[in-house]
Amino acid sequence: MTSTPQRLGFIGLGIMGAQMAGHLMAAGHSVFVHTRSKVPEAIASSSATVCASAQAVAEQADIIFLMVPDTPDVQAALFADHGVAAGLTPGKVVVDMSSISPIETKVFAQKINALGCDYLDAPVSGGEVGAKNATLSIMVGGAPEVFERVKPLLALMGKNITLVGGNGDGQTAKVANQIIVALNIEAVAEALLFAAKAGADPARVREALMGGFAASRILEVHGERMVKRTFNPGFRIELHQKDLNLALSSARALGVTLPNTATAQELFNSCAAHGGKGWDHSAMVRALEMMANFDIGQQPA
Repeated sequence: MTSTPQRLGFIGLGIMGAQMAGHLMAAGHSVFVHTRSKVPEAIASSSATVCASAQAVAEQADIIFLMVPDTPDVQAALFADHGVAAGLTPGKVVVDMSSISPIETKVFAQKINALGCDYLDAPVSGGEVGAKNATLSIMVGGAPEVFERVKPLLALMGKNITLVGGNGDGQTAKVANQIIVALNIEAVAEALLFAAKAGADPARVREALMGGFAASRILEVHGERMVKRTFNPGFRIELHQKDLNLALSSARALGVTLPNTATAQELFNSCAAHGGKGWDHSAMVRALEMMANFDIGQQPA
């Protein structure tokens, strides 16, 4: 438990948000919550106060966390009728932990600042497992003094917590993270598909590679998913598509070419076209398998 219990808000109780809000409650804080969908049973039966709107959350809490899917969702949660902005009073802090547009984040921050409140963008990496185990990596953009005020709360949800720079820079770091993750998934998928088609046991190939320079968390976790065909989502393909859209649109605005990011997005697009937008992003391998007409689990002809 942190030294002083605080009045906190949490908006968005999906796969990750519910876990993250739970850690704040477990530390002894009073947590006011709101979500568009049904409140998870674990939250409904907890000490959380369920509010009818985001405005009501902001009226009750001094620091308000958001964890929703996309840029329009954050905009709605903040500025729609009965949104967070309508419930703010000067001195409060809004912390957006969603993964959204760095450009729009700067606009949102300016609007919140104009109300006499502070704003941090603090997107996360680590997926459902990281949210459950409070081991998320958290990339933060905002003023240093606001970061220091909120950091003890972020530490209840994550381990690697870094102030990257000003507002928007946290989101930029998250986009960069998603580029790296997507390209690593693609590399692992190609390698294991190649090995399986060549007649080697992909599980043993993965085990052998884990001891060398090719070792990575993607090879460890998602390589195992590919071999075992466990594509129930920890992080859905449609969400990674959203993140790569942010990368590619931002790259166009910056005049930067991201050719391999574009390829990874096309592979995700292929999965989605085959009904896989809800698959785990490790299922990118299935797009490569369809092109090869061969699954990793098959025996080569």
